[in-house]
Amino acid sequence: MRLLEERIQRDGIVKSGDVLKVDSFLNHQMDVALFEEMALEWKRAFDGKPINKILTIEASGIGIAAIVARVFNVPVVFAKKAQSINLDGTVYATRVQSFTHGKIFDVIVSKKFVGPEDHLLLIDDFMANGCAMNGLIEVCEDAGATIEGIGIAIEKGFQEGGAKLRQRGYQLESLAIVDAMDPESGEITFRCARKPPPRPLKPPRTPNPNSKTSTVRYP
Repeated sequence: MRLLEERIQRDGIVKSGDVLKVDSFLNHQMDVALFEEMALEWKRAFDGKPINKILTIEASGIGIAAIVARVFNVPVVFAKKAQSINLDGTVYATRVQSFTHGKIFDVIVSKKFVGPEDHLLLIDDFMANGCAMNGLIEVCEDAGATIEGIGIAIEKGFQEGGAKLRQRGYQLESLAIVDAMDPESGEITFRCARKPPPRPLKPPRTPNPNSKTSTVRYP
């Protein structure tokens, strides 16, 4: 998505350790107009899918997922990272490791809000190794829900998370895929959108010996 790539180039900050800071517009201060354009892009990508809920994980995925839910006209559910007294009843729970924070945390979703009848679109702001998304997938599998697709704002293409999910057969739509970052120059290289394969050339027609048409040669 060119609009998002241009914003990353303009306002993103590359730091050592494969860190890309986009907190001025994506996951601290949020540009809602940009989120609306991102949501419309995912709406086009998943057109025709019977999506009835958006699922994300707190905290930075919530803002984006809420706008996506408005565009799809469905509810949004976010997985909590800690048990709360407000979480009554039984829950689905797993544990994931955060690349950003460098620690392991719980992922918890109430069984009241996700079940076998649900067709989910999973949304998150970043993907590196895919640990958080794999946690959401595990929750969906435990619930018996159908994953219709995965939407990621920024994927670090030089890490393995996205590739592994695609290999598993998920429709993963990342709006910006970063293939390389240089903390010294601040340069960010994006993956080029894949072009459709060229149309095959038509084979030459074999002359029909029984044809009554004649070939005229001009000098």
